[in-house]
Amino acid sequence: MITFPAEFSSKAAKYIKKLDGVTKKRIEERINKLEENPFPQEVERVESFGGEKVFRVRVGDQRILYVVRYNPHKLIIAKVDNRSRVYD
Repeated sequence: MITFPAEFSSKAAKYIKKLDGVTKKRIEERINKLEENPFPQEVERVESFGGEKVFRVRVGDQRILYVVRYNPHKLIIAKVDNRSRVYD
């Protein structure tokens, strides 16, 4: 089975670091699952976010925006933020 190790943008890493423990743990668990399966059933494609194919998943009120790279296999966590601000 192919895994997609996660790489975090500095913005995403900084945001996750500031979260409370429970939310941080939920996001980390979700990212671990994405590394095994980057396209779960509830994934949505984000329209008009730069020129790349960006996908998003929900974790409560938080959203994880990410890009899937195939050569080499990698998951780029572009942004993690609250639902109301994530698309700004």
